[in-house]
Amino acid sequence: MSKFNLLWEYVQKSGSQSLQLTFDEIKDIAGIPIDHSFLNYKKELTEYGYQVGKISLKAQTVMFNKMD
Repeated sequence: MSKFNLLWEYVQKSGSQSLQLTFDEIKDIAGIPIDHSFLNYKKELTEYGYQVGKISLKAQTVMFNKMD
């Protein structure tokens, strides 16, 4: 079980084509703050039918996109 499973399930349940979340929203959903390890875990999201899109450090947001 990944430490980001709660986040992946949230993104999947949204059903959106694309979903943008702030780092703070991700912390609230996942129960942990986003950190550099997120880059290693992001590949797991493909199992949920989504992929991580743009990560903006300046805006502190992450874009999630539904896979076709």
